[in-house]
Amino acid sequence: MQIYSTFILAIVFALTFNPAPGTAGQQDTAQFQCRPTPEDEMGPFYRVGAPLRSTIGKGYLLTGTVKSAVDCSAIPSVLIEFWQAGPDGHYSDAYRAAIITGKAGHYRFETDRPAAYLTRPPHIHIRISAPGFQTVTTQHYLKKNTSGASLPLVLLPALQ
Repeated sequence: MQIYSTFILAIVFALTFNPAPGTAGQQDTAQFQCRPTPEDEMGPFYRVGAPLRSTIGKGYLLTGTVKSAVDCSAIPSVLIEFWQAGPDGHYSDAYRAAIITGKAGHYRFETDRPAAYLTRPPHIHIRISAPGFQTVTTQHYLKKNTSGASLPLVLLPALQ
């Protein structure tokens, strides 16, 4: 029952806080104190409704805080969705996850190190949604011989 409830919550978040994609670059960001997270391609493997979980493997730890570009303050209750290729280079439901941050906007995501495939280096897709802010889709590119990274995620306020 709890798995079903968290799945429904993730869907509600994804549908409720989903401004039009690609709008993040339409604001003059010079007025903001923190540099916004840049948009990157969503790719063909995104699906709504990733299960709420912070671990989908072992060996690579991604951590950070979600902040407002306006004043660099932490944003609470943010939905962060992750999807990636597994060690075999293929995308599957086993490598999808969603996290809802707490009051301090912190997140912690542990996974297997994704494999490079075709011409793509190892990467993790990330979609960040929060009430009052623009949804951003980006990617984290893993550095060679690392077991983790700290990645701040910075959101622009919603367009009025």
